[in-house]
Amino acid sequence: MEPENLTRVSEFVLLGLSEEPDLQPLLFGLFLSMYLITVLGNLLIVLAVSSDSHLHTPMYFFLSNLSFVDICFTSTTVPKMLVNIQTQSKVITYGGCITQMYFFLLFVMLDNFLLTVMAYDRFVAICHPLHYMVIMYPWLCGLLVLVSWIMSALNALLQSLMALRLSFCADLQIPHFFCELNQMVQLACSDTFVNNLVIYFVAVLLGGGPVAGILYSYSKIISSIRSMSSAQGKYKAFSTCASHLSVVSLFYLTSLGVYLSSPATHNAHSGATASVLYSVVTPMLNPFIYSLRNKDIKGALQRSFGMRV
Repeated sequence: MEPENLTRVSEFVLLGLSEEPDLQPLLFGLFLSMYLITVLGNLLIVLAVSSDSHLHTPMYFFLSNLSFVDICFTSTTVPKMLVNIQTQSKVITYGGCITQMYFFLLFVMLDNFLLTVMAYDRFVAICHPLHYMVIMYPWLCGLLVLVSWIMSALNALLQSLMALRLSFCADLQIPHFFCELNQMVQLACSDTFVNNLVIYFVAVLLGGGPVAGILYSYSKIISSIRSMSSAQGKYKAFSTCASHLSVVSLFYLTSLGVYLSSPATHNAHSGATASVLYSVVTPMLNPFIYSLRNKDIKGALQRSFGMRV
């Protein structure tokens, strides 16, 4: 592409999930409801864990961090989408787009790391129960969360800086409801080889590594549960990690499905619709998964807020 055909970018157009005018009120109501449920549900878990001394344990410490990150995760994309629908404007500034992309990458990677840390916590609790409090002492828990934040922030910064070097032509329409990194790279007129190389390298290293850690942890957990002689002991051990396993499956299967199906279908709009599953639906369901069968969370909510759960 010749230099004269490149344009100085000041804004992008987010096409959203649908361009049908009749569907906009439905989408607004649906996403507003999901966003409010997500914020309220995750906020209740954060408040319950922080206010109840019975929940000041490593497992609930990580859970409260995951809930906080999920609030931030959905707040990165959904409010802007709601504003665009309400104002009937699909424009987002260049700076706003890069900022949104940075925070989306930050919080999605934090979800990834925190789910891995929680898998390690369950591995230690089930496979080394006598040494659990010795291994998972508060300083280590804080360090694991801090390292997760640092790694996620560095990755988001790297990807955002790589996006800043891209040049764009006249077509500035993003077929998504937020500034998604892959969509921006596909819009670029300049050479994107290095960008794609970094994206795939990060996906393998920071995506594949945690997944491998989760699979290893659960292989050891399953082996440990199978070796237990007591049926009650097996049930208790499995019940302590069932919620986490559900969230892990929901998050990774939906996100993996999005990025495997999009290239296969060559339909950006279907990819945007599918991405709602891991970016909006999963954070909304997490509080229900962790609280519906969790007597500790129910008890904390009743003691703190007088709620009937």
